[in-house]
Amino acid sequence: MYVCLCNGVSDKTLREVVRRYQPKSIQQLRQLVPVGKQCGKCIRAAREIMDDELQHAPLYKEIA
Repeated sequence: MYVCLCNGVSDKTLREVVRRYQPKSIQQLRQLVPVGKQCGKCIRAAREIMDDELQHAPLYKEIA
């Protein structure tokens, strides 16, 4: 399903990006994927997808 019609971003793409990069905010997600850069109607759906994926993401510990 397309989440952002203006830029052709699907829910599958958003889920993959969130799983891979685990953005902490919608602003960080927008730097990775062009959502909400035209009309902005997709921001709510993108935020819901991001929150859903982050709830199911495994926790990683930083190694430094």
